[in-house]
Amino acid sequence: MPGLVHVIDDDASYRTAVERRLRSAGYDVETYSLAQQLLDRLPDGETPGCILLDVQMPGLSGLELQNRLIERGSILPIVFVTGYADTPTTVRAIKAGAEDFLTKPASSEQLIDAIERAMARYEAARRQRSEFNSLCGLVATLTPRERQVFNLIVRGKINKQIAHELGTTERTVKAHRHQVMEKMQVHSLAELVSNAERLGVLDPSRDSSR
Repeated sequence: MPGLVHVIDDDASYRTAVERRLRSAGYDVETYSLAQQLLDRLPDGETPGCILLDVQMPGLSGLELQNRLIERGSILPIVFVTGYADTPTTVRAIKAGAEDFLTKPASSEQLIDAIERAMARYEAARRQRSEFNSLCGLVATLTPRERQVFNLIVRGKINKQIAHELGTTERTVKAHRHQVMEKMQVHSLAELVSNAERLGVLDPSRDSSR
């Protein structure tokens, strides 16, 4: 599986060895001696990739970089590789979403296996984000009233209830309902509800009239 691996480690000899190993396996590689260097030129997320990351480094630590990337909405999976593994650090990294936590010296097989899983995870995350953005684009085409009807439909309200709540007629609601289905590009109520769930519209903390 092709892709770009960002190797971040303050050990120059380790970076060189890993870069050689990964390039021979068909991967493109970028190396960094400091975590901040990746943040300064954070990839756009269009190129399939992952991060091979040390834990203890000068400046930002691996865990701190992980947090910064999460804050920035990065979907690049992280594989930690360290010579100083301890249980609390490992648990913290995995809970925050790390793909794997390897201890140096990791074998080529371990590295490639972890990177392949990370690349597959990246593709899944990129596809999910793309689908979410597409749905947001469809919702943006709804008029304010259509948006109200959409929010009520997916909560199980029937046309009569929606008409009463919005102070309009059932005939008008039916027209809006048709437009909602057309604009959201769905053919069934089940599809519409599924899209609403993916968009977070059915969050119980939200006002159902919005």
